[in-house]
Amino acid sequence: MTTQRARAGLLLGAVLCAAAFAAPALAHEQGDWLVRAGVSQVRPSSDNGTALNGAVKLDVNNDVKPSISGTYMFTRNIGLDVLAAVPFRHDVYGSGAVNGQIGSSKQLPPTVSLQWHFLPDQTFQPYVGLGVNYTRFFNTRAVGPLAGNKLELTDSWGLAAQAGVDVKINERWFVNASLRYIKIDSDVKLNGDKIGKADINPWVTTIAVGYRF
Repeated sequence: MTTQRARAGLLLGAVLCAAAFAAPALAHEQGDWLVRAGVSQVRPSSDNGTALNGAVKLDVNNDVKPSISGTYMFTRNIGLDVLAAVPFRHDVYGSGAVNGQIGSSKQLPPTVSLQWHFLPDQTFQPYVGLGVNYTRFFNTRAVGPLAGNKLELTDSWGLAAQAGVDVKINERWFVNASLRYIKIDSDVKLNGDKIGKADINPWVTTIAVGYRF
């Protein structure tokens, strides 16, 4: 798996470099729409919270799904970006008083960010962004030692930060890579009673192909 990821990283780097040398420097302009379609990996932080007064340590796994984003450029430098994706599915594991998988849930994490594109005239067009995320959890169910109980994860609001780069291929097409950090905290409920908090706080890595309208 590590070798495959390394090869994928090298391939992406080669594509970005090839695009950079081949493409003319075409700037995003005021009024442009930038639509990006690709895949995103949601990788929760290493410390995902606790339940049952700290007796159970929570661990939430990763997931990869298709994603899409659209950015409207108010000026050549400033854009408003909206991220959407196919629902991500996460398994929840416990360690301590309860061990093994204890549940699973799906989530939708739409994120709206204000972006600053600070080199609009270059082939490599990096940007940073800051915004807000709303995560809705659904189809949450208890398994393993908690099977038969009603498990819930409450919805979450939080800040989101991002950094990325668009690499021009031609006048309309470009490739994109981005990294986001999203603050996602959810109360964990069992049969209606709060038993802990899940601190998911993922890094979201995206690789995409984009088109400028």
